[in-house]
Amino acid sequence: MIVWINGAFGAGKTTTARELIELIPNSALFDPEVIGGALTHLLPAKHLADIGDFQDLPIWRRLVIDTAAAMLSELGGALVVPMTLLRQEYRDEIFGGLAARRIPVRHILLAPAETILRERIAGREVPSDLPDGDMRVRQWAYDHIEPYRAALGAWLTGDAYPVDTGALTPHETAVRIAEAVRSGSASVCDIVQTPEPTAETVAAGVLLFDEQDRVLLVDPTYKAGWEFPGGVVEPGEAPARAGIREVAEETGITLDEVPRLLVVDWEPPTPPGYGGLRLLFDGGRLDSTEAGRLLLPGPELRDWRFVTETEAGDLLPPVRYERLRWALRARERGAALYSEAGVPVD
Repeated sequence: MIVWINGAFGAGKTTTARELIELIPNSALFDPEVIGGALTHLLPAKHLADIGDFQDLPIWRRLVIDTAAAMLSELGGALVVPMTLLRQEYRDEIFGGLAARRIPVRHILLAPAETILRERIAGREVPSDLPDGDMRVRQWAYDHIEPYRAALGAWLTGDAYPVDTGALTPHETAVRIAEAVRSGSASVCDIVQTPEPTAETVAAGVLLFDEQDRVLLVDPTYKAGWEFPGGVVEPGEAPARAGIREVAEETGITLDEVPRLLVVDWEPPTPPGYGGLRLLFDGGRLDSTEAGRLLLPGPELRDWRFVTETEAGDLLPPVRYERLRWALRARERGAALYSEAGVPVD
């Protein structure tokens, strides 16, 4: 189990976490900032030049997942993780990766009033060996109040178990969290558990179109980036049937006919991924009534939208976009094609 303590700078995450490991039996502290600090020494300076926050590094998010899983495998029990997460897609990527390893996460939000946050930031000693380092660190903390406020209004309050720490000491806060975890009031995060592959996989995606011939893309909660509706084909399952099943699970749309094959694309392994076969099918056009029945974002999806081919280029990774681009050409020509890494093989 992981108890993830979220909150803005000044909320008391680290001091509360140190108190909490004394209250939760067989627990240990894991601070992901240590990984961020290590990456500044491991990655080339030119790679870090345009990065304002180590959370924006995909390798940081991946290492947080892998390190937490390794620590739990080594130590057992629970990990207490004090770390601010204000971008929902990063929360989904990290918590989804942990869920894929069957690691439950209880998400706690330390939420004092903004006035208290500002007072704590102003009064906190920030040691630094650099000239005006205190001022820059303090300004960094102030700059994160607005993203924190935006996250509260958009998703954070509904996602995490809130604890108002304005009038509480770190020990009192830790006692409340320990009780919430023990009683189940701070429940396990509701996020899809998608086991990570251990070998090459076969995945089936389905292209659905609106009346303007725009294609449907979805933003899954359990992995980073936009995708087509679809997923991994289960053992013994026909790929087209897997596509139908995934469309129903993710969007609520039931396809009455077996979709037509557009593309068979071989995705080469790119460590740590294994690659495999990626099939795209034509699920047909949805009229306005059918499109209106699309499920609202939930455990499976953070968002969905119909986009043009050009708009899809801004949302999809390059290889996935090439797969879509050639699938659209195959749809126009009425003939399926085979490709490797998004490039058709004649």
